[in-house]
Amino acid sequence: MNARSDGDEKQGARERKGEILLDARGVTKRFGEILANDDVSLALRAGEIHALLGENGAGKSTLVKILYGALEPNDGELFWQGERVSISSPAEARRLGIGMVFQHFSLFEALTVAENIALALTDKPSMRALAKRITEVSRDYGLTLDPYAVVADLPVGIRQRIEIVRCLLQEPRLIIMDEPTSVLTPQEADQLFLTLERLTREGCAILYISHRLEEVQRICHHATIMRHGKVVSECDPARETASSLARMMVGSAVQDLHRSKAEISDSARLSVRGLSAAPDTPFGVPLENIDLAVFGGEVVAIAGIAGNGQGELFDLLSGERTSQRAEMVVIDGEASGQHDITRRRRSGAAFVPEERLGHGTVAGMKLSENIVLTRHATGDRLTRSSLVDTRKAGEIERRIKTNFDVRMSHDDPEARALSGGNLQKFVIGRELDRKPGLLVVNQPTWGVDAGAAALIRQELIDLSRQGSAVLVISQDLDEIFEIADRVAVISRGKLSAAEPVAQVTRERIGLLMGGLGEKGGEGQNAA
Repeated sequence: MNARSDGDEKQGARERKGEILLDARGVTKRFGEILANDDVSLALRAGEIHALLGENGAGKSTLVKILYGALEPNDGELFWQGERVSISSPAEARRLGIGMVFQHFSLFEALTVAENIALALTDKPSMRALAKRITEVSRDYGLTLDPYAVVADLPVGIRQRIEIVRCLLQEPRLIIMDEPTSVLTPQEADQLFLTLERLTREGCAILYISHRLEEVQRICHHATIMRHGKVVSECDPARETASSLARMMVGSAVQDLHRSKAEISDSARLSVRGLSAAPDTPFGVPLENIDLAVFGGEVVAIAGIAGNGQGELFDLLSGERTSQRAEMVVIDGEASGQHDITRRRRSGAAFVPEERLGHGTVAGMKLSENIVLTRHATGDRLTRSSLVDTRKAGEIERRIKTNFDVRMSHDDPEARALSGGNLQKFVIGRELDRKPGLLVVNQPTWGVDAGAAALIRQELIDLSRQGSAVLVISQDLDEIFEIADRVAVISRGKLSAAEPVAQVTRERIGLLMGGLGEKGGEGQNAA
């Protein structure tokens, strides 16, 4: 059932029960001339999983930072169990009973599980007592942890457990969770959902932020939708479709992806042969004998949980690291394994790293200047005799802004002035604008909203159908099944054979992601 109008109560929605734990009324937050939160009201109830949905830049992050004490509002009131409160810091939030599990982990890799958890606790028990408590709580909630394990040795799914158990040990009444399943296998996500259901039965409230609308429908009891800093609708997500939720978020229907049949080229535009590499950091992942072929006209996806060698593989494909032998990486027939990234760009390749701010762009430089950084050596001729053609760089910046709907407060801002989703659209747009023969992109829609994700995914499909080879490294199985023609799985530095996506199941991919199932090289099933 679709929303009748913005802000209307949903017809037939389940009656909301449970004590209101946190009541935010008229919260307003300004950053200069930008109104990030505009008279936002939100009630979080005991025993309820409450989804907070919205596009990138809708104001979700600002709101939860206010609820957790990391920001102070300019106006509005917060009530905790009926009493007006001022949440001036995260420590004050935790004292009240509010915990938060962040999207990006805050763990020290050289420390043990117990040592990391101890750093967040106000009361400092003995390490032996804490280890016992961690073992008991993690087992009770189905999130088993070894308190003496060193974090650097743990897969990302286990690291997510540490964050959750650390929060649970503070005995919160309300837990804020930001994209908690983004690094989990399907099986691990199912276990997390069971844990959340148990917490709500015990009277805990969960504020759940996710761009994965199918899981919101599955586990959430109520949803608040924000757009441009305002609350525009509330609904029972179980009575909605993913499309209707997305439509409420963006204010219009999200465009369906169009995939024409792939016309595969006769020869591979990217060929990886026996690629092995030792890690370049103490906590890196060694790559073992990776074989892969990507042909013009197709999208090949590499699935896997973060921290299983994706970053190392991207660095070797892009030329940020060189391989032992030139023939280990072949781009359009040219042995390129020992070429640097500039030489590979000159060969018609383009690369989008996972980290958009710092790796993909320089935070303090303008967008036009960031364009020069990756395109000075290509056919754009942005530099001549050591001089930069700023006019032409500006023209490209404006074209990317228009074609990829990059929203900004003024023309040609610094990269750090853009929201995460808009910066992602710019970084991908900068490379797609070149029409490269080969595109390698790591996590193309990480943390972007449904509308932006649809735009990016369609552009990747369209580029492949124009004859380019597109290699996507992604942890999002929904994304992989939407755009990929073939899929391989990376686990602990080993790559499975790429298979037609129509012939694999989510369960099989999940098992491979967890290190189970047969492994093999690319072999003969490349086309």
